[in-house]
Amino acid sequence: MDKLRALQYFVTAAEGRSLSAAARHHGVSVAAVSKLIAALEAELKATLLERRAQGITLTAAGSAYLEACRPALAQLHEADEQAAAGAARAQGTVVAAVQPVIAQEVLTAVLPRFNALYPDIQLDIRFFMRMSEQQGQGVDAILVMGWPQNVGDLVCRQLCATSFVVVAAPSYWAAHGLPRHPSELEHHNCLCIRSNTGSVMDLWNFRKGDERVTVRARGWLVSDNVHRDMVRDLIVAGLGVGRLLDWHQRPGAEVARGLMVPALTDWLVDEVPPVNLLYPPSARRVPRVRIFLDWVTQLFADVERQRQQPLPATPMPRWVTARKLRASAAR
Repeated sequence: MDKLRALQYFVTAAEGRSLSAAARHHGVSVAAVSKLIAALEAELKATLLERRAQGITLTAAGSAYLEACRPALAQLHEADEQAAAGAARAQGTVVAAVQPVIAQEVLTAVLPRFNALYPDIQLDIRFFMRMSEQQGQGVDAILVMGWPQNVGDLVCRQLCATSFVVVAAPSYWAAHGLPRHPSELEHHNCLCIRSNTGSVMDLWNFRKGDERVTVRARGWLVSDNVHRDMVRDLIVAGLGVGRLLDWHQRPGAEVARGLMVPALTDWLVDEVPPVNLLYPPSARRVPRVRIFLDWVTQLFADVERQRQQPLPATPMPRWVTARKLRASAAR
């Protein structure tokens, strides 16, 4: 048995609560993942995962083993990165155009790690909101959320899904009541954000089982996408309800710190905008650019594994191409 690979399969399956998600991540069959995990359980003489029709769950032994394995695998991954960084000896500048929300919520916190691994690579991070011929020129890589159009001859890879969570400050929910059904949001002050295509995202779609609910969100403020920090700060101050990316639930973020409280957590949001990496076909032939592309791809793979359940990509909503001032006008 390949013990290391078995551990990797087990951790990925446990974090994604799915053998198929682990198989997709590692590029192997579900049978290969199941076989190695079963061999690991046989060696340990313990059941780590309970297989059920709706997915997998950790046993008590599996939870303990997962927590014991994570630090060792993280150290091994770090050692691999350092060895690869030392071997590459790449140097020079990588120009990356990045949508502000990606820079603010994910990229900024981990850039020191990139610098430690590749001290001879300089990053030139530039503002980016939507695809245009001008913004696509002179850059090695583009990171943008949503459904980019008119990408020309650029390679476009979906790195991971995102989702939304409805949140407000504890003081707001205490004063106005925590909604039990999405329709109740119509009686709340909902702070909306304008997408990078110019439409106000005021159409909030929810799903639970066979029930689907669409809410027209209304409030006293609409903010451009680039100013979403303004919406977040107003939510924390108790001045309204927001629909923010679920990155706010990551360790150290507002939800984890109790500054925001999620509502309607038993409902799924249908619109799941992906994070996309775009680059010229020739970019991977340049070592420093290839290193950055691979590093960003791994970064968002790690973000995706932190989810309690994997999220499927969804088709582009009608309002993206309708060019309406409000998403609700495109229905």
